[in-house]
Amino acid sequence: MKNNPVIVEKTFNAPIEEVWEALTDKEKMKQWYFDIVDFKPKISHEFHFLAGPENKQYLHICRITDLFPLKKLAYTWRFEGYDGNSKVNFELFNEGPSSTRLKLTHEGLESFPASNPDLAKENFEQGWNQIIGTSLVNFLSKDEA
Repeated sequence: MKNNPVIVEKTFNAPIEEVWEALTDKEKMKQWYFDIVDFKPKISHEFHFLAGPENKQYLHICRITDLFPLKKLAYTWRFEGYDGNSKVNFELFNEGPSSTRLKLTHEGLESFPASNPDLAKENFEQGWNQIIGTSLVNFLSKDEA
């Protein structure tokens, strides 16, 4: 099915600067997202990380395409050795002095091989809901505790 992205929206009890830092500071990212040692928030920068089910790790290859501080971070997302290329967008919306809404859109998932169940849309839906709805929520709320 064409153009059927995964969309996850969540509002955090955190100022927009704090959410932006969580998305762009590699030391903070590894506490809730992935350990991306070569991440730099810079247009055209390519970064890599390993992730996937315990029995099969995939090398993710990403390139930053959009970077608007405190507003949007976007990058391409593909897997080494597999067809397909997708795009991940993180958009931030200031909802008040200490409230930020994040909208994540992951599009182009239909370009990945349908023959590989690990790359099915349902896995991305589950993964992003876990990452944004649990891991990032926990990371941002630990400062309040």
